[in-house]
Amino acid sequence: MMNKMIKLGKIRTSKVELVDITKSWLALSLAFAFVYSGISLVRGNINGIFSTTFLQLFIVSLFTAGLGFLLHELSHKFVAQKYGCVAEFRAFDQMLYLAVGLAVFIGFIFAAPGAVMISGMITRKENGIISVAGPLTNYVLAMIFLAVSIFFPAGRFFAGVGVGINMWLGLFNLIPFGNFDGKKILYWNRYVWSAMVLFGVYFVFF
Repeated sequence: MMNKMIKLGKIRTSKVELVDITKSWLALSLAFAFVYSGISLVRGNINGIFSTTFLQLFIVSLFTAGLGFLLHELSHKFVAQKYGCVAEFRAFDQMLYLAVGLAVFIGFIFAAPGAVMISGMITRKENGIISVAGPLTNYVLAMIFLAVSIFFPAGRFFAGVGVGINMWLGLFNLIPFGNFDGKKILYWNRYVWSAMVLFGVYFVFF
């Protein structure tokens, strides 16, 4: 049975999609808060989750990781709809548990909270462009946060987290296997994929 569609301006969505986006946003933000706070069971400082610092990092993550995640998925959705497809985000509950679990236990992020499910006839190129939209959005957001950190020193910590999270999300999604964007981008154009990977690697590791 088809979910009842909801129109928010030009956006076509559903109650199921809104719920899935919300829980993925919260879970991913929580996972990043653990990583950025350095709190984990392995380090033996799990009681730190009750600190003001952890709460602050969770709020920061909501508006950096959360924004990056939301716009990443919406960019896939909008481009797919532009090509005449039906597109809705669906959360992968087991992957949400894994993301939060790994962050809590060892302080590592494996961010694959879900994906935009697309139904429609598209070419290899169109599928590649739909896939590019997500990581590219994260890279653009990272550059915006970088500019903020340069021109507004008072917001440097917030912006720095925004740069790190969005560059990582963009690069992570370029993994060229499974259901990741990278597999579809590489299948379409290996030069586009290589350029995006090199860009991400430079900013994440250097």
